Amino acid sequence: MSEGNASVDKFRSNIDTAESYAEVWQIVKGTVEFSLGKRRGSMMLFLDDLPLQLGAYHPVGTNNIVLNRGLVEIVEASISAKHVVNALVYNLLLHEYLHALGELSETKVRRRVVEVARTCFGEEHIATVIARKTPWVLLQNISLQAVNAPKHVMEIVKDFEKTGEYIV
Repeated sequence: MSEGNASVDKFRSNIDTAESYAEVWQIVKGTVEFSLGKRRGSMMLFLDDLPLQLGAYHPVGTNNIVLNRGLVEIVEASISAKHVVNALVYNLLLHEYLHALGELSETKVRRRVVEVARTCFGEEHIATVIARKTPWVLLQNISLQAVNAPKHVMEIVKDFEKTGEYIV
């Protein structure tokens, strides 16, 4: 078995069984390092209730990613397959991580998300399908007219980035 095939199998297994944002994040970082040879540490994840058209964003010049909590919750409530929700979160985090790595062009980042997913999961994996079609493909059969979730306070995801280093 080649190194590439072993890595694809490992990435697939990991994303299908991830149980937290931190676990999906480790997969994002691993796939970017594997496919692009780039990395950046010390990122923080915040959950906020954003307009549904916005999956996540990275404020330029920060180490923050803000993920649309409401979008993830809607998909979780509508799709019982955890690996599909993980693939959605993976795509949203990957997109913003590429911005955090310095790519500001939306067009280039969208293409790069597809490239990374294809390289690391294969053409037919749900993570690649979502990357190719956009994450909003998961909302196509969901009635969003009834969605009127209350606004919550932005929250930080604890233990998101495990660096092993502490600043004192």
